[in-house]
Amino acid sequence: MAAYTENERKRVRVLGLGNEILADDAVGILAAREVERAFPRQVEVVCSSSAGFGLMEDMVGASRLLVIDSIVTGKAKPGTIHVLTAKDLRPVPGIAPHFVGLFEVLDVARQLYPEVPGEALAIAVEAADCTTVGGPLHPDVRSAIPAVVELVGRFLGGASRHDPASGGG
Repeated sequence: MAAYTENERKRVRVLGLGNEILADDAVGILAAREVERAFPRQVEVVCSSSAGFGLMEDMVGASRLLVIDSIVTGKAKPGTIHVLTAKDLRPVPGIAPHFVGLFEVLDVARQLYPEVPGEALAIAVEAADCTTVGGPLHPDVRSAIPAVVELVGRFLGGASRHDPASGGG
């Protein structure tokens, strides 16, 4: 991961995805909020429950995009962190034409808008349960949030983390 100047960092958008009422599906939004607390004024944080083309507006205007979301691969234990690029994911045939994946939406956005991130990375936390309404986060999924925040800091090139106790930032 390359180091960025302060001006470039401000054009980094962290997009936290998920649904806060669906157990582990909330991890992307919760982690994005922690990123916002840890790196105030260093990145733009946007949270969304949208999917497919509904995400397009959330991508426009940033030079770099870092997406935080849950994932269910069935091949890793809950709380495992996956770092993914477009090359890591194959398009999944959708049930309807409006159902497309994150990186496919990004490709379309690049064709339609002049200011769409040239660089995109997804941090996905392996979930145990993304369907239970009102369910809590699995303890291992919750415990992955600090590591996700640390990964974002590395993506930012060693940005200083705000520590409210010391007044630093």
